[in-house]
Amino acid sequence: MRTSPEDPLTIGEVIRRTGVSASALHFYERKGLILSDRDGCNQRVFPRHMLRRISLIIVAKRLGIPLADVAEVFAGLPADRAPTHRDWQCVSRRWKKQLEERRRVIEVLEHELTGCIGCGCLSMRACLLLNPDDTLHERGPGPVRLTSPGPRRP
Repeated sequence: MRTSPEDPLTIGEVIRRTGVSASALHFYERKGLILSDRDGCNQRVFPRHMLRRISLIIVAKRLGIPLADVAEVFAGLPADRAPTHRDWQCVSRRWKKQLEERRRVIEVLEHELTGCIGCGCLSMRACLLLNPDDTLHERGPGPVRLTSPGPRRP
């Protein structure tokens, strides 16, 4: 039997094709990341184009991208039809910007942690964790020089 791109997939077929558990699929659906319908027997079926969304969720999870970010990106995609090449390009550009910003933040954090780990708190004038007399408490909790914008050196 031949299938067409319009033929929906059963939940078992989606599980087999993606390796994602039924409970995860239900979770993603509750979060609005994927959608399903019901067939004539009231069984859950998924449009085939949901496979690509599920694959992107898997990749995002592997990269440590929060599902909220994935949902934000998916909000730009049509849910009622397979996205076009142009739809994916728009989403791709948006996601690329988010990933570039994420990479920049990670690189800054890596640089600062390398300095902090190497410091051994022997350099009390240059340490970004230094907070004599709790003078930084008004800027918020935690290591504010590492986590917030503004002047970073003590």
